[in-house]
Amino acid sequence: MFAAAFLALGQTFSPLLRGLLLKSVALAILVLAALAIGLEAALAYFVDIPSYPWIETTLAVVAGLGLVFGVFYLVPAASSLVAGFFADDVAERVEAQSYPDAPPGRPQPVLRSVAFTLRFFGVVLAVNLAAVLLLLVPGVNLVVFYVANAYLLSREYFEMAAMRYRTPEEARALRRANAPAIFLAGLIICPILLVPILNLIMPVFGTAYMVHLHRRLAPLPAPGAKRIEATAEAS
Repeated sequence: MFAAAFLALGQTFSPLLRGLLLKSVALAILVLAALAIGLEAALAYFVDIPSYPWIETTLAVVAGLGLVFGVFYLVPAASSLVAGFFADDVAERVEAQSYPDAPPGRPQPVLRSVAFTLRFFGVVLAVNLAAVLLLLVPGVNLVVFYVANAYLLSREYFEMAAMRYRTPEEARALRRANAPAIFLAGLIICPILLVPILNLIMPVFGTAYMVHLHRRLAPLPAPGAKRIEATAEAS
């Protein structure tokens, strides 16, 4: 697993994926800005600030700091949304370079890809907003943030990689059959989420990593095969 992680990290910054990385980072920043504006608007709507200058100033400073921390917790949600736009392009390039003799995957139908991405975005956003609310419980919020995102993001990225060769049902069955290994892979890559700026590479890096992990955990379909059993082989 570590070998796959280092391989994916090297490819992320290589000319192979550099263009997609720059595009995904730019889009992630836009998504984060939109989420931050929404969070600030929600705070202003639900919190009634007394009209005393010193209270307004104090609360404005506290809200600003809270917004900075809030944006940090929203990075996984932004990553899950951005990943859906670039997953097939990243996977196609990684497959072509690392597995040139294997059958190529199939891009996902647009509607299926959008539905899958939005569903996961909603789940990841809800979980990380809950983690933001736990900021008053030191330690616990970071554990929730780390473990929950290790599970959710590894699940999303693995299924996206698997669906290039399998139906959504087969991809989910394959992910369940290898749940401990996939969750461990999530624990390995999630430290990147804790590093500001670097965490913006997650959509490209996570996708590339799960392409490699998928190849190691599951047999590929034979060329021309119409259906593949969702079984896993331990590496």
